[in-house]
Amino acid sequence: MAKRLTARTIEQIPPDPTKRLEIPDAGKPGLYLIVAPTGRKSWAVRYRRRSDGKPRKLTLDGFPSLAVAHKLAQAALDRAAEGHDPAAEKAVQKAAVKAKAGDDPDTFGQVARLFIDRYHKPKNRSWIEVARLLGLRPKPDDVKVLETIKSGLADRWGKRHVGEITRRDIIAELDAIVDRGGGMTANRTLAALRKLWNWSISRDIVQANPCAGVTAPVAEVQRDRVLTDDEVRLFWKACERIGEPFGAPFKLLLLTGQRRSEVGEMTWSEIDADAKLWRIPSERAKNGEPHDVPLSDAALAVLEGVKRIHGKAGLLFTTTGETAISGWSRAKDQLDRAMLKIAHETAAERGDDPSEVEVAPWRTHDLRRTAASGMARLGINLPVIEKVLNHRSGSFAGIVGVYQRHSFADEKREALHAWGRFVLSLTDAAPTNVLNMRKRRRA
Repeated sequence: MAKRLTARTIEQIPPDPTKRLEIPDAGKPGLYLIVAPTGRKSWAVRYRRRSDGKPRKLTLDGFPSLAVAHKLAQAALDRAAEGHDPAAEKAVQKAAVKAKAGDDPDTFGQVARLFIDRYHKPKNRSWIEVARLLGLRPKPDDVKVLETIKSGLADRWGKRHVGEITRRDIIAELDAIVDRGGGMTANRTLAALRKLWNWSISRDIVQANPCAGVTAPVAEVQRDRVLTDDEVRLFWKACERIGEPFGAPFKLLLLTGQRRSEVGEMTWSEIDADAKLWRIPSERAKNGEPHDVPLSDAALAVLEGVKRIHGKAGLLFTTTGETAISGWSRAKDQLDRAMLKIAHETAAERGDDPSEVEVAPWRTHDLRRTAASGMARLGINLPVIEKVLNHRSGSFAGIVGVYQRHSFADEKREALHAWGRFVLSLTDAAPTNVLNMRKRRRA
């Protein structure tokens, strides 16, 4: 049973060499006298966090007198009753002092780098994109070294302790991204920040996640955009018009159905010309599994036209020989303008009013969906299409993916060859000679 402590009883309590003593003070419920085995005495206030009911402990600085300890304890309990977390607030204040002194390992910048290195790199092949959202980027000469992007989160929050950043700070950042027209980027940034703080909690760096309760800034609608046959024709001609260095990789996105990063970072060593095969290694595939992509005659013709720039990395699409092409967004804008101009020229040749001709907006990833939908139109089975796309979900999810080990090599080759012939038939680059798989099976 707790007893009311007095200055005299506090002075007379002996230490226990075998354990640490916590003695409650009946005169102020929640206040405890702490007696260490060494005899050192201190005060602690125990309370429950209002947000989740979890027990918390606040250690009072120094060893104030009983009367002062009562006042400090009551102030802390009042703060807790108002929904605050006095222990967390104290930790943030101490961290801020450390940060100013330059010796705090738990600043946002330091934690973000550690989060990428220890959590995302081993588990997520798209860690570079997450790092970019957090305001970090790999240095060109060493992909393992991350530097701060000017005007990024790590630049603005870099020296602040992660526990000092509030929900209001996060909402303000997300609003700014949305105001710049990056609604989807804001959603992805929120997801990255939420994971960062959850990971920080698991590492005992912070006690709470300021992203809790923050909703995605914009509603996401699943895209179903597929380029029409006429748009594919415009797209192909526009690729030829913009030329190097993006015309060829854009064509391969459509012909192979692979991801932008996989195409953009292709190396000559991944191409087996004799086998007409592109071998994507596991470290470059999004799902972490090596992936063989049969190359159709159309795809091989595109590769043959690529101007080779020598470099140690052996990249196909490069302007320096050392780094892969960058600036996809600008190239996409250039491609859009070329498509529209060709559409206007075609309309004028027909005697139509070019000003009434428009090209509906589309995204680079829609080329992957267009390839999948196009193969389905040709009667290619869904499991084959999923193997072409290197999907582990869908037909190969769960137990099926564990036991179904057929490579579908022949089926993938037949599918991509049929798709390549179909694309060329739309572009006037080859005679119309499209093999419809469904008709072939009925024959």
